[in-house]
Amino acid sequence: MPNAFEVHVADEVLTDLASRLAAVRLPSSAGFSRWEDGTPPEYLQSLVEYWRDKFDWRSQESRLNSFTQFRGDVAGTTLHFIHERGKGPDAMSLLLVHGYPDSIWRFHKLIPLLTDPEAHGGDPSDAFDVVAPSLPGYGWSPLAANLTIFDYGNVFAELMAALGYEHYGAHGGDWGSTVVELLARSHAKHVIGVHLIDVPFWHAFQKPGDLTHAEKEYLSRIEGFTQKNGAYAAIQGTRPATPACALNDSPAGLAAWIVEKFYEWSDCNGDLESRFSKDELLTHIMIYWVTQTIGSSFLPYRDFMKAGAMRWTKEAVKNWLGSDKTPAAFALFPKDISPAPREWAERFFNVQKWTELDRGGHFAALEEPELLAEDIRAFYRPLRQTRIVPAGEAA
Repeated sequence: MPNAFEVHVADEVLTDLASRLAAVRLPSSAGFSRWEDGTPPEYLQSLVEYWRDKFDWRSQESRLNSFTQFRGDVAGTTLHFIHERGKGPDAMSLLLVHGYPDSIWRFHKLIPLLTDPEAHGGDPSDAFDVVAPSLPGYGWSPLAANLTIFDYGNVFAELMAALGYEHYGAHGGDWGSTVVELLARSHAKHVIGVHLIDVPFWHAFQKPGDLTHAEKEYLSRIEGFTQKNGAYAAIQGTRPATPACALNDSPAGLAAWIVEKFYEWSDCNGDLESRFSKDELLTHIMIYWVTQTIGSSFLPYRDFMKAGAMRWTKEAVKNWLGSDKTPAAFALFPKDISPAPREWAERFFNVQKWTELDRGGHFAALEEPELLAEDIRAFYRPLRQTRIVPAGEAA
């Protein structure tokens, strides 16, 4: 069983970082003033100066440690996770799975709303026991050899079993939605329902012949995103070692690589810090920096892009067995990469709730935590008393 854990970065790591930030060498801003070309050097210079002169990691570290955390062996890999108990009668267990390019810090605003709804104007009967792991290869969950993203759902199923949760819900976005879907496929008898903020992108690889007009528009937007903004995914999927070497060595480079996604994928209307403070952005970046996991965070892209026919056949079989029966809810935020139409989601999921929000983007738990929390509560409210009957057992 994993042991209690607190984050504590060694002083020498912070000293080394300070020396690197003091010696940052950025390109001229001439010709690079637009976010459409990537992170502008002028903005990066201001972020680096704040990081060097004003950012207080120890304060952010303390905020991380305000959550109850554990770390240890789960299914043969070292897993780090937050485990916060709900403050309400008969709290329901809920797994939260983050994505890229963020971390468990994605959920720092959402977790209190879910564990203690009464303290935030809600009903205590909506309380959840929250389990929020760092994905393998992210933060304080190092990636074990031969473990791929196709295995992460199995790891999380073992984690929930080890914690004594026979039945639970799951929420995710980005890679989190993919992992939650794979979890529901392979462990349907334990998953009460899945709540997602996007239809896992890999379904866009499957193009049936009976597409609706809305589906055609959606897939066209996906293709447009891939052509215009998808270079990061291509290089992370085909040559992950090259950017890993560069970004693991340069804090400014790491920041540039990450913050452009926060700008492009959020509902910031051209003003990044209207949605995320410098402290919030730098805390995500620091988690990658101090754990040296930017390279391993790329590997799910490689796993998908280089998966062979045998793997996809295996996943297709799981689809027939699992997630198309599990109750599913979708909360779609308008400035996410490309919100899907409901009929697309219904091809792959048993959609029981569909919500289209009027604001928010890819990082919904950071951008609009109250809206997201209420949608999660509403979906699971009628499912809390659901008893999932294992295969072969009479109801």
